[in-house]
Amino acid sequence: MKMPQLLILLLTILVHATAGFPTDRRALPGRDKHASWDDVNVVAHGLLQLGQGLKEHVDKTKAQMRDVNAKLKAFNGTVAELERKQQEQDEALKAKSKEVEERERLAAELAEEVKKQSKDIHSRMDRLEEKVDEVLTEPTLDNNNNNSDHAGVPFIQRLVAAQNKRIDLLVEKIKQQQDKLEKQSLHLQALQSKVSHKRVKSHRRRDEETALRGEAEQSRNTSGLARDCHDLFVQGQRASGVYTIQPESSQPFNVLCEMTSEGGWTVIQKRLDGSQNFNQLWESYKKGFGSLNGEFWLGLENIHSVSKQGQYVLQVELSDWVGQQQPAAHYRFQLEGEEKKFTLHLQEEESSSGVQEKIILTGASGLPFSTADRDNDLAAEVNCAELLSGGWWFSSCGESNLNGRFSRRPSLLRRQQPRRQGMFWTSTKGQNTSVRTTLLKIAPATINQ
Repeated sequence: MKMPQLLILLLTILVHATAGFPTDRRALPGRDKHASWDDVNVVAHGLLQLGQGLKEHVDKTKAQMRDVNAKLKAFNGTVAELERKQQEQDEALKAKSKEVEERERLAAELAEEVKKQSKDIHSRMDRLEEKVDEVLTEPTLDNNNNNSDHAGVPFIQRLVAAQNKRIDLLVEKIKQQQDKLEKQSLHLQALQSKVSHKRVKSHRRRDEETALRGEAEQSRNTSGLARDCHDLFVQGQRASGVYTIQPESSQPFNVLCEMTSEGGWTVIQKRLDGSQNFNQLWESYKKGFGSLNGEFWLGLENIHSVSKQGQYVLQVELSDWVGQQQPAAHYRFQLEGEEKKFTLHLQEEESSSGVQEKIILTGASGLPFSTADRDNDLAAEVNCAELLSGGWWFSSCGESNLNGRFSRRPSLLRRQQPRRQGMFWTSTKGQNTSVRTTLLKIAPATINQ
């Protein structure tokens, strides 16, 4: 559209330029003649610029036309490709349509065959039901000729009733056997308790004899290391801190010793701020974990290596979230080895303070140690260590657990979890109390003598 407009504009300029020239050159003076040639030069210069602009416009238009032609070719190629793909899809749809029609035909044939078989099966079932009805309605004779008692009772019903009676008898016998097993289990528990008490008494007597013979003065190992913290106290150590000891038939290891006026105590567990996670598995409780300068568990193997050297006492010191310190509890203490699942034997000692409400450390004496991956508690339906967190000597899941989670909001936890996973202890009155700090330490029984 722009090309015709430019041509018209060019013609208009030429017409106006021609009209401005004089028709009779002879009548014009020389000065006007020179002026007319200047006008011609101006017009020629304008026409030259217009021609150049026109040429540039033509070149640009050609380039645009080439671009448009290239895009049209690409578009035509895309349309051809789409048509080809559409054709392929149409052919594929036709093939699928034929396949679906073939499947529908086969399905119809199968349905017809199923109908025939179903009719055949129903006819057979009808014949079988008729035969069963005939059998059920036929009276049978007993071996004792008591036809009057069972004349109206079908044979299969009497057979089922006899089987039910046998099952009832078997269930009754199983219940009787279970009652006998429960009684035997209770009897075995009573015998185990008696054996543990006798064992504790024998250890106490042996320790007293050892003390009388003065063998406590000869408690050093050949390596020169003390057997426990009280041995260090006997050697003259009076400062509490971390020391290296070596119990009999054991490798050396570090312990936290608490030196008092009575003697040296070997600390086996300490909790004060929740910096150490006590929700550990069997191997961790066996080897020990934590820092002796903070919170730690000494390790069941280390505790056993110390306690097997003689009769030891365990002292338990607890404080609650109010800041109240509970009266210390004392127990005669013995810990078995791993082959006996680190079974704990406790015998509570009488307190000189005369406190009525005492700490129940475990539900009973002679309990094995339990963790989430070693369920050794006495609860049959649950794993107390998994339910309450940590590892402990559980009888059932309602007793104390000083290795539970460190609760920073015990009041809220008590409302949300009746059997909470935090640290708690049970009193002789049956009341559960949350614990903030714990300290468990052992020493030879002669420390109080």
